[in-house]
Formats: sequence, C-alpha cells, structure tokens
Amino acid sequence: MTRKLWFQAGVGILLALLIIKLFVEISWVFVPFVIIAKTILVPLLLGVVLFYITEPLQRFLEKRKFPRWGSILTILLCLAALIWLFVAIVGPPVMKQVDALVKNSPYIASEVKSSIDYILQHRDAMPQQLDEMIDKAIHSVESIAVLFGKLLIQFFQSVVQTTFTLILVPFFFIFLLKDHEKFAPFILKFFNGKKKIWLGKTLSDINVVLRSYIQGQLLISFLLAVIMYIGYLIIGLEYALLLVIFAFFMNVIPFIGPWIAFTPALIIGFLQDPKLAIWVSVVTLVAQQTDSNFITPNVMGKTLDIHPLTVITLILAAGNIAGFLGILLAIPAYAVGKAIVSNVYGMRREIKETAMKDL
Repeated sequence: MTRKLWFQAGVGILLALLIIKLFVEISWVFVPFVIIAKTILVPLLLGVVLFYITEPLQRFLEKRKFPRWGSILTILLCLAALIWLFVAIVGPPVMKQVDALVKNSPYIASEVKSSIDYILQHRDAMPQQLDEMIDKAIHSVESIAVLFGKLLIQFFQSVVQTTFTLILVPFFFIFLLKDHEKFAPFILKFFNGKKKIWLGKTLSDINVVLRSYIQGQLLISFLLAVIMYIGYLIIGLEYALLLVIFAFFMNVIPFIGPWIAFTPALIIGFLQDPKLAIWVSVVTLVAQQTDSNFITPNVMGKTLDIHPLTVITLILAAGNIAGFLGILLAIPAYAVGKAIVSNVYGMRREIKETAMKDL
C-alpha cells in the first residue's frame, strides 16, 4: 500500500500541513529575515529586470570581441544616454501635461460627479433591466475603485519605502552582468550524475522563462504604448503622452493591466467630448486586437503557455495577498514554478520508464 500514488500524495500533504503549522507557530523567529528580504527584494528585482533587458546587447558586444568590462561599461553608458534623452525630450511635455491635469482636476472631478448624479436622478425613467445593469456597474466600479485605491496606496508606500535602498540596484545589476554565468556552475558543483544534468536543465529552463517573460512583456508594453499614442494623437485626446506612459507601466500586467490603463483615458475622453469616449474605445480595441493576434504570438510564442483564466486568477489572488508587487511577480513566479514541476514530472517519468525496462 505504501507504494500507491494516493498514499504517497496523502503523506506528502500531511507533512506539508505539519511543516506549515510549525512555521506559523514560530513565525516570530523569521521576522528579522523577512524585513531583510523585503529590503533587498525590490532592488534585486529591478537589477534582474535591467539585466534581462540588456543581456542581448551584452551577448552581441561580446561576440564582437568586447571584453566583459568593456561590454558592461558600454551598457552603462547606453543606459545613461537613454535616461538623459528621455528626461530631455519626454520630460518637458510630460511635466506640462501633469501641470495641466493638476489644474483641471477640480473640473474633472466635478464633471464626473455631475454625470453620476444625473444618472442617479433619472433612474426611475429607465427600463428595469437598465436600472439593474446600472446597480451592478456602480457596485463593480466601487469595488474596482477600492481595490485600485488600495493598490495605488501600497504602490506609493512601496516606492517611498524602497527609495533609500535603490542605491543597491546598480550593484545588483553590475554583479549580474559580470558574473551571471557563474551562478549555475556554482550550484551544480554540489551535485553529480543524473541529478546534476537534471538540475542544469531546470536552471536553464528557468532562465529561458524569465528572459522570455521580462523581455517579451516589456517589448509588448512598448509596442502597445506606441500604437495607443498614435491613436490618441489622431483622435486629439488631451494628456495623450501622460496616459500612454501610464499605459506602458500598466500593460506589464497581463490582461488586467490594459483595462486599468483604459479607464482614465475613457474618463478624460468623455469629459473632453462624449463622442471622443467612443474613439478612445476604438483605439484601445484596435491596440488590444493587434496585440492578441500579431504582437504577443510572435514575441512570446509558446514559451509561457499559460491559460488566460489562470493568469487572471493569479493576478487577483496575488493582488489581495501582496499588493502591487504581488501582481507584478505572480505570473513569472508561476511560470518558474511550472518549469520546475515539469522537470520534476519528466524526471519521475524517466525513472519509471527505466524501472519498467529493467523488469
């Protein structure tokens, strides 16, 4: 009976629950380690993102016989030049639009309130089905607003808390550029035989998953932002550049991010001209269809292969558990976990097939 899969799975679940119970009872022991991990986590993640963004450039330079220090120096100079260009070219119009938005924010708030009051005052004259739809929409908007407000507050709190630790980002980034090839050999030297081969393949798969997700998601966000900016300029939407920069960062979150970015654009378009709200919807629809049918299939391919329902569930759960940071980490963490589980399953199947051959 002990060889049965259901028995082994049951014992494994019971042991996992027992370990979790013990960890909960002595959780105070891990508080200092959690604080240290939180302090280091954000700079480390930013360093990893920067590394995967610039890693193709480093490979290109080193294929052209650049020494490692030369490739690192070139990358740092390129990043500094890009930041300077962004601040010099994009900074002034962004600040201008931010100032205009701040000055017009009382008017925008007043118009939104007037529109909601008008709808509520004329609810009696509306059909019952439309009235029920409005009730559902109001409750949905309230829930989304509360969730978005919490995430926004958590995001700004995280920014403030990690401002003093951002000095670590260049150190992590340069360290990864310099010694990233030593990470896998350092771990593999503690193993031998088939375990070493399996672990090497698992680490390689994790590297591919992270590289594909980070590079692919940022490229998709950039292309979507360009498409939306062109569309907003064509329809004459105000604060186009500001909305597109916001959309770029929100589009990093799969599926839900584009809708978060769409909401402020729709509100501003409606207040500018009610007909413009329709054109904002059209621009967003064109951008999303272009992304779904052309950009994402060609950029991501089948590397991640995660069902949309799984993505939405992960994002909502991670958002409630860990806030904005949880939303950003949910999909890559799941993809890494999936790669590990796939390799474990492959190893078990190989062992089983070998045992069957011996019989």
